[in-house]
Amino acid sequence: MVMERSTRIFDILTYYKKHYAKPVMVAGKATGKWTNYSTDDFLSIVDNLSKGLVAKGVRKGDKIALMSHNRPEWNFCDFAINQLGAAVVPLYPTLSKQDLSFIISDAEVKIILLSDTELYEKIAEALAENNLDIPIYTFDTVDAKPSWQTLVDEGKQLDIDLAPYRDAVVEDDLLTLIYTSGTTGKPKGVCLSHKNVLTNVYDCFELLPSYFKKALSFLPLCHIFERMVVYLYFAKGVEVHYAESLDTIVADINDVKPDGFTTVPRVLEKVYDKIVLKGKALTGVKKQIFFWALNLGLNNKEPGKNSGWFEFRLGIARKLVFKKWQEALGGNIKLIVSGGAALQPRLARVFWAAGIPVMEGYGLTETSPVIAVNTLEKDGVKFGTVGKVLKSVDVKIADDGEILCKGPSIFESYYKNEAATAEVIDNEGYLHTGDIGDLDAEGFLRVTDRKKEMFKTAGGKYVAPQVLENKFMESTMIAQVMVVGENRRFPAALIVPAFDVLEQWCGIKGIPFGSNEEAVKNPAVIEKYQREIDQLNQGFGQWEKVKKFVLLPNQWTIDAGELTPKLSLKRKVILKRHEEAINGIYEEN
Repeated sequence: MVMERSTRIFDILTYYKKHYAKPVMVAGKATGKWTNYSTDDFLSIVDNLSKGLVAKGVRKGDKIALMSHNRPEWNFCDFAINQLGAAVVPLYPTLSKQDLSFIISDAEVKIILLSDTELYEKIAEALAENNLDIPIYTFDTVDAKPSWQTLVDEGKQLDIDLAPYRDAVVEDDLLTLIYTSGTTGKPKGVCLSHKNVLTNVYDCFELLPSYFKKALSFLPLCHIFERMVVYLYFAKGVEVHYAESLDTIVADINDVKPDGFTTVPRVLEKVYDKIVLKGKALTGVKKQIFFWALNLGLNNKEPGKNSGWFEFRLGIARKLVFKKWQEALGGNIKLIVSGGAALQPRLARVFWAAGIPVMEGYGLTETSPVIAVNTLEKDGVKFGTVGKVLKSVDVKIADDGEILCKGPSIFESYYKNEAATAEVIDNEGYLHTGDIGDLDAEGFLRVTDRKKEMFKTAGGKYVAPQVLENKFMESTMIAQVMVVGENRRFPAALIVPAFDVLEQWCGIKGIPFGSNEEAVKNPAVIEKYQREIDQLNQGFGQWEKVKKFVLLPNQWTIDAGELTPKLSLKRKVILKRHEEAINGIYEEN
């Protein structure tokens, strides 16, 4: 079914009611219990909340902040706000108080909607420090603070016709103002219109097959990636189930048994590493069969490109080994979409071999977000690429290799920041993505590195750190890695071991593990990682190879400010925090 062309995001709800009305439209899990909302429930809550917001003075053009982890209330608030012509300003739960106060002030936020006590205290402190007096409504009960439910309940009693409010909204109106989490300087507000995001929804419409009926969501809705995909789910009539937390994903997947979900490569890496760890614990024939199947999967080619003999063996491997991978993900997976960072080609190969298609895509907040994506269509996937460019996006590669794009899904400006806008959008209207890549003869886009993250060694040679990092992440012994070496004699690496794998290895070798701090200093452990690096360095130019490394005892996290919400490295933060260790690497020679 092709979605009728709409011009505003909230038109999706009208389409949903007409074509898909069902007992479960969206569900959320809290304290181990699922709560389901039917289509009628959803639309009723949205409309009543809109009326309640109107009664509080919300009008077209206002900015309403929304700060919460994924849950149905996020959707209710989003649609209730955007059908009034107001704009949602998502606030990442991990934002610092300094960034929170800046964003709230810069966006001129009128009302704040948030989820729980922890976030309320964080927001209240940020407001108090900057003498900001803004009404706050909470999803959970927070002492005697106003609840969002009071807005819904008040709305039920009000005789307000929402039609004029909806009719006043046009496609170029601001849908959302998303502040990018930069590692330096003040955050920039990305202005995305209804047209920007809807264009992306239409361009991705055929990505989900008709038999895709139920999805699990756990990536943050504060980011446009998950938010656009949830709009896509609704446009396709897909049930959306929100995981309780990142810690409960395995249990939630087995509860919901989804047809698919979106993810970032790091999650797939962890799934793969745990599977391999279990395989290593097997013995005898079972272990031999496991690694026979795994090695077969790692040599898998795109659909239609394997030999008949390979496919015959793959069929056996799926029955004996890969079937269990499917079962571990609920048993019904039809499709996984991966974005936010580069996916190792070997992961794509092996998951496809297991009958779990992983579609890697690429985009930015400024592009609403998808620029290119692999698909299930014939010749629609190529491992090692981010797929073919969307039909509404025009991409060209600049002389220096930078990916440039323009089209109706590309943002027009940063909020109140003409200088920053001029830095990224050229005179021809092309957005300079800051990424380096190439388009092959078949139209597949490959992203090789961030332009600003490439560095030059003291010898004048350019190094693309993400290419090295992606290769190093093939080791099950490595949980996180960052390559350094700008203006230094050679590239080096900060490595966070996969401590569960390392501890098991130490046990097998009879090496005392102790604490993480003790393990990373153990000469036998360091020697093991040296062998891993030596092997992974093969294939790189002599100037690119990582010559030295240091093992770190603690993982980088979002809460500590070392990772972005989509788990990308905040390089400048990590560089600063480990400056002494990095200097030590180069002082040794």
